[in-house]
Amino acid sequence: MAAEIQPQPQARKPCLLSKIEAFQDVVSTAVIIPKEDGVISVSEDRTIRVWLKRDSGQYWPSVHHTMSCKYSYYNKMTPARTYQAHQGRVTVVLFVLEMEWLLSTSQDKNFTWHCSESGQQLGTYRTAAWVSGLQFDVETRHAFVGDQSGQVTILKLEQDNCSLVTTFKGHTGNVTALCWDPVQRVLFSGSSDHSIIMWDIGGRKGTAIELQGHNDRIQGLCYASHTRQLISCSSDGGIVIWNMDVTRQETPEWLDSDSCQKCEQPFFWNFKQMWDSKKIGLRQHHCRKCGQAVCGKCSSKRSTIPLMGFEFEVRVCDSCHESITDEDRAPTATFHDSKHSIVYMHYEPTTGNLLTSGTDKVIKVCMGTNSVFMRTLVLILLPLRYHVSSGSSTDDFKLGAMMRTSLRQF
Repeated sequence: MAAEIQPQPQARKPCLLSKIEAFQDVVSTAVIIPKEDGVISVSEDRTIRVWLKRDSGQYWPSVHHTMSCKYSYYNKMTPARTYQAHQGRVTVVLFVLEMEWLLSTSQDKNFTWHCSESGQQLGTYRTAAWVSGLQFDVETRHAFVGDQSGQVTILKLEQDNCSLVTTFKGHTGNVTALCWDPVQRVLFSGSSDHSIIMWDIGGRKGTAIELQGHNDRIQGLCYASHTRQLISCSSDGGIVIWNMDVTRQETPEWLDSDSCQKCEQPFFWNFKQMWDSKKIGLRQHHCRKCGQAVCGKCSSKRSTIPLMGFEFEVRVCDSCHESITDEDRAPTATFHDSKHSIVYMHYEPTTGNLLTSGTDKVIKVCMGTNSVFMRTLVLILLPLRYHVSSGSSTDDFKLGAMMRTSLRQF
């Protein structure tokens, strides 16, 4: 009796905590305030609002008076500086605290960076198309710029100039989202072609791994480094949580051939072989596992290949289909429905909560991938720290250190 391979999901289903519905227009950007039960939203109606969670569990616009004592209030926003940086609509803004830089992109195809302290423009770079994704690595001062042509440009930024490092081309649609993991040194790019590509920057081998798990354009990408999970969302409301703690395989390049590489039947453009063999040419297909050019008869099977990023069934040749085991088909991602068409997504690692805004003018705050883990961590470590600091034995201290190490590894 064969054992059934069950998937081992590492992500809990996002649980809806709250909804914010008091908007007159679509919310284009929103973020969860770290260490606060609050949300900052930017809407198409030109308003910026700060929402704090009340005792009733509902989010309300925050109204407070300024106090003389040192305390955190979200009651007033005063314009500090205006940057005349672009001639077109601004698409992405990124603040780099470590450098005191403000990076911005626009539909005018210009990428600029300013000094946030002086307000002075430090440099600008002209892109091939208007930019829709932007990330920055503080350690190397590399900016990752994704544009509407489908390519990702890597720039080396200096105080007053920049240099082109390289460009990545892997998407057939425009780049809609970027996410950078500075620990593993991996860049994720999402596109309107429904695909996600993981670019291994740190490995310096040019490895690019595709992730296919959406049926619509990618709207947002977030990475939970402590659990090594990628969170992606699409405009149809789908949220996918990918387990990136597995060894994934790069998809093979599609091979070119004038005839089927399995049965050697000619394809319809191979007139010479069709004439010689007196056979009608066939349509060309490609096996997603080996990349060979095959006819429809030799690739009649379908299968998922999760370790290659194919969470949906794709075309494979008959020989590759026989080599795929049930263990190979075990999913490496979990799928969830946000129940609204997503415009923007934000993940707050300190709480593990996930925020989405949709075309329905609603913000949803969900308990994300590690909320239960983070709360368990706090419940364990706080009493442990008190116990160790209140005159416990050396063995207790060692036990506490071992538990903290285990939790970090978990």
